Amino acid sequence: PPRSTLFPYTTLFRSYTSGSTGKPKGVSIPHAGLSNLISWHQHAYGVTSGENATLLASPAFDASVWELWPYLSAGATIFIVDDAVSASATELWKWLAAEGITICFVPTPLAEAMLEEEIPTEKLALRAMLIGGDKLHSAPGKALPFVLVNHYGPTENTVVATRAPVVASEQAEVAPPIGLPIANTQAFILDAQLQVAPVGVAGELHLSGAGLARGYWRRPELTAEKFIPNPFGEQSGARLYRTGDLADRKS
Repeated sequence: PPRSTLFPYTTLFRSYTSGSTGKPKGVSIPHAGLSNLISWHQHAYGVTSGENATLLASPAFDASVWELWPYLSAGATIFIVDDAVSASATELWKWLAAEGITICFVPTPLAEAMLEEEIPTEKLALRAMLIGGDKLHSAPGKALPFVLVNHYGPTENTVVATRAPVVASEQAEVAPPIGLPIANTQAFILDAQLQVAPVGVAGELHLSGAGLARGYWRRPELTAEKFIPNPFGEQSGARLYRTGDLADRKS
């Protein structure tokens, strides 16, 4: 999709990591990264002003950026989920149906619990459930009345880096893939020498592109460790973010 002019490209905002690997870290994100996320999301999911979307994440969590801006900038409606509702898979299904929600983001653990419940298909207006934030352990065992899409991405790459539609499967032991990079994003699976790992061989996942952060807020040593020169970059000064996550390619 074309670049958005919603935000000036020279300014920054700070987002914070979840703290799942320690104390939350401030991350300096260029507004161009947010503009890219918004533009890609609206294009990928056909967002219109008639959308009824949700906000489940705390406004302090980076996922809220993804839940809010693609819809607010399109003139859509945001429904804020009560904590008591989001704490129960059953109650959340009832709420989604009652409010006529058409598209929503649900953290993966909660989504897995919801998919084990009976889905109120007759009243449900939901057309897409977007999941992420943790590993999806298996695909649904039967077809769903909406599109289910798995996402992967760290705060350091403006929330979302890859996506993969999830197809129903009876192979419960097989975890669905995290998919391919979103627009203007590149993903590399590299070995310890920063060489591309062969197909089927695990390596560290590295990210680059429009969503890449400038670095960690007031932590230059950590920035230098995690944001490294990009040997594949066509532009001078291009960088890679070392995610620390292992991945492999199937083909």
